[in-house]
Amino acid sequence: MRLPLFLFFLLVIPTQLLAVDFSFHQNTGVKSGPTLLVIGGVDGDEPGGFHAAATLVTRYRIEKGNLWIVPNLNSEAILKRVRGDMNLKFAAVSKSDPQYASIKRIKSIITESQVDLILNLHDGSGFYHPTRINSQRNPNRWGQSCVIDQKQLPGAHFGQLQELAETAIQQVNKKVQAKDHYFQLKNMNTASTTKDIPAKKSLSFFAVSHNKPTIAVEASKKYPVHLRTYYHLEALESFMQQMGITFRRDFPLTPAGVKQVIKDDALISLAEGRIQLELNNMRTSVKHFPLAKTVEPDFSSRNPLITLQPTEEQYRLHYGNNRLAFLDPLYVELDRSIEGVEILIDGVPQDIPFGSIVPVQKKFLVNNQKGYRVNVIGFAKSDQSSDGHFQIGQNQLNKSYSIDKAGQLYRVEVYKGKRFSGMVLVDFRPQKGSTVAHFRPVNPKPEEHLN
Repeated sequence: MRLPLFLFFLLVIPTQLLAVDFSFHQNTGVKSGPTLLVIGGVDGDEPGGFHAAATLVTRYRIEKGNLWIVPNLNSEAILKRVRGDMNLKFAAVSKSDPQYASIKRIKSIITESQVDLILNLHDGSGFYHPTRINSQRNPNRWGQSCVIDQKQLPGAHFGQLQELAETAIQQVNKKVQAKDHYFQLKNMNTASTTKDIPAKKSLSFFAVSHNKPTIAVEASKKYPVHLRTYYHLEALESFMQQMGITFRRDFPLTPAGVKQVIKDDALISLAEGRIQLELNNMRTSVKHFPLAKTVEPDFSSRNPLITLQPTEEQYRLHYGNNRLAFLDPLYVELDRSIEGVEILIDGVPQDIPFGSIVPVQKKFLVNNQKGYRVNVIGFAKSDQSSDGHFQIGQNQLNKSYSIDKAGQLYRVEVYKGKRFSGMVLVDFRPQKGSTVAHFRPVNPKPEEHLN
């Protein structure tokens, strides 16, 4: 049965299920065309691959054709920051295996009749080279290669695997940042070998065995994550172009542009959108953080690599396999009677929706509303009523209460009695050159997000 089509669908899954499931996204163009399935995160310690797949979700819009994306296939291994053994279970897996449901589900997506080509994203060791040069550059290494199981898959629409891979390699090699970054083709000849090699148990060979053209892209683990992600995206764009899939993206495809995207996509929304956190450079622990007490954490993010995991008495923010801050919850009930506050920012009054991150150069003042209490976390005052109607500068705030380690990002919380109305973050960071979209919703529509 054909899976339903939808645009930028994020499968929101309960935290308890993260160990056995993954998110699946379908980006459908206005014009019909072939379907490319991109899979990242089958190995949990390969962030270049899963960040590239996540960037396809957050920053690309397909105009012709279809892009299906699984950015976090082995989500448990990603959270644990380990490789995991999922990629060795595609030949056979026991029903009692904790990953059985995930493997069964991804197999059903792989074998869906609409899928024309599959790209399996990895970060590989060292640098592949067909002849031995040294311990890091030899036939047993994987980095900077496109990997195929055989030259072609007869009868498949995009079955010319070697030709597709060689074309992508040529295009990527025009954009390498240094001469020793060149990609090469690695043919495993999986079906024809008599050896019992791990490739015979892999996702890629399962797909090829079911007549689905599949190519693995391996960026070298020797490079920083943003550079690995950049090379993956260069290869992905080449394959999309070869397939006739047309697209738009909202950032320059350069190593610096990709590094900024990874940074800017580190946003999470909580409390029905009344809180938005930027996760860069966060303190390791944020005390007395207002959260609605629910069975499952109430959060959303346009980036599928961002999760909120419960611990014993706290919640921990994860961005891919980066373990970020602990939130020490102050459990509250939500007040939905207002949607924002008026703040005088550097002398200019502005109506600020809850969930915003607002730049301040010198001072801000939150206008009190009757029946509501303003609490500026880190501001010491003589009474215990409201922090509204106080002109507050950065030097009046206690750095130990900031959201970030640098002491430049602070919480403004609004309450109606004991009920939590919402939060605004005031941002004293220098704004020159910043691309952080302070008023951007966490889950924008593609039309709003793309230029």
